[in-house]
Amino acid sequence: MKKKDFWRREKYFSRRNLAVFFLLIFFSAIHTGWAQNYKFDFTGNRRAKDGYVKVTPDLLYGSGIGYGYDLVEYGNCFFSVALPDGNYRVTVTYGSKRKASSTTFRAEARRLLAENVQKKKGQFITCSYSLRVNSGVVSEDDSTPVEIRANTPGLDWDDKLTLEFGGAKPAVAYVEIERADEVPVLWLCGNSTVVDQDFEPWASWGQMVTRWFDDGIAVANYAASGWSVATLLRSARYKKLLHQLKEGDIVLVEYGHNDQKQKGPGKGAYYHFATGLKQIADEVRLRGGYIVFVTPTQRRSFDNEGRINETHGEYPDAMRWVAEREEIPVIELHDMTRTFFETLGVEGSKRSLVHYPAFTFPGQEQALEDNTHFNDYGAYEVAKMVLSGMKQLEIPCATNILSDYAPFDPAHPDNPEIFEKTWVLTPMFGIEKPAGN
Repeated sequence: MKKKDFWRREKYFSRRNLAVFFLLIFFSAIHTGWAQNYKFDFTGNRRAKDGYVKVTPDLLYGSGIGYGYDLVEYGNCFFSVALPDGNYRVTVTYGSKRKASSTTFRAEARRLLAENVQKKKGQFITCSYSLRVNSGVVSEDDSTPVEIRANTPGLDWDDKLTLEFGGAKPAVAYVEIERADEVPVLWLCGNSTVVDQDFEPWASWGQMVTRWFDDGIAVANYAASGWSVATLLRSARYKKLLHQLKEGDIVLVEYGHNDQKQKGPGKGAYYHFATGLKQIADEVRLRGGYIVFVTPTQRRSFDNEGRINETHGEYPDAMRWVAEREEIPVIELHDMTRTFFETLGVEGSKRSLVHYPAFTFPGQEQALEDNTHFNDYGAYEVAKMVLSGMKQLEIPCATNILSDYAPFDPAHPDNPEIFEKTWVLTPMFGIEKPAGN
């Protein structure tokens, strides 16, 4: 072989190998989640907007491309994108050239982000939200699974971001998703009154409070039904939280409902419970986080004079005691929900909890009577109380509360009848009561 031909051949192989190398890097990036920016065109136009993926009704998540319509048994209202752990900024353009629209936007497990966004035909509005995606394991290096309750979709622990668009006349033109690691996280720890409830008619303030935050904060709901401080501390979910917690993040902690049921040596409000609260505060602060306590919501239990019975014993005071010693701000949900229930009255307060006659919802053959767990209206109102507490205490994320949040007084709650007329239900229903009471 001539020397010139040899070098030509060597250059050819070098170029080819280099091309193969970069292709491998590219596909590896897609597989491992480096490529985490997506643009979707939902307009139904013949051609997608430049740089956007055209979304058609037959684009299904299960097709293996990592995005598409999900949970199709409920219709085309759920759209999922495979994403690793992290914060993402989701930008949604509401509206349609063809019709007037009214759209309610939720994410993951019924996490409310926008309600009844109304646009005339040909009108559009673009809004951005920061969302937290959680995988079902502690970390890339620790495959221990987080605890997910059986018989639920587990939409917030499934290695994907799920968007839900509903409403009287829903219309979304475009959706953009980009990584947003710089955004601080508001971590929620608590029980069934905080957790993202999967099914109607159950709801919690943790999945409603997201409605009033701008895209400068992402909410990660690490609460679980039936949990206590002790349950959290020994859980893989807590290990995952500490692994991901970064300086400037905020952690809200609400417990007490299930803690008071624990019996045995070392248990009690000023012993096991208080010690656990201090441990959480110490570990959050060690990592540069900001800790906030939230006293437990009241149960609907009235005396003969229409006043709320104090059913939580010493536990709210024990939380306040730890907070005072450790200089931790406290959001007083215990006091605010007492006022809320007493204002609504013995019968009226049922409108805020899961009290429904049989056959109100699909598959519900028996009446539901729950004096602990909120429905959508109750959770919505309690979320406003949490935001009120944030503003009063000047919690760092209070600066991210949207301007359409109005000062809230639990002695003057929203009218439940008006709320129910405009509220948009998610299409997922369940009759199993959440753990804890």
